[in-house]
Parts: sequence; C-alpha cells; structure tokens
Amino acid sequence: MNEIDIYRTTNTLFREHGDKATIHAAMRADELLDQGDLDGVAVWKRIVKAVEELLDTEPPTASQVH
Repeated sequence: MNEIDIYRTTNTLFREHGDKATIHAAMRADELLDQGDLDGVAVWKRIVKAVEELLDTEPPTASQVH
C-alpha cells in the first residue's frame, strides 16, 4: 500500500470514527496479527501512525511556524 492509499484510508477512518480512529486502526492490526497476516499488520500500524499525526494538534518540535 502506498502513502496515498494510507492517507486515504486514514481520512475515511477518521470521518467514520473521529477521535476513536486510532483505536479502530489498532484493533484491525490486532485482528490481522491473530490471523498471521504480518504484511497487513505493518500497513495498519502505518495507518495508526497517520491517524495519530492527523489528531496531533501540536506542531512538530522541529518545525517553524510562519
């Protein structure tokens, strides 16, 4: 899954679940782990990270605000 697909999935998940999107993505990763789908787990962990970035209201510490 490429980065565009990751962020499309993240946006859909966020629209459907709001601030609980991280929980839903993590649950999906757990389901795939139980099924032995390690590639799927890796994708959903990337989605979890993308959701966390979307929910993060603080600018990154190394960024500058203009």
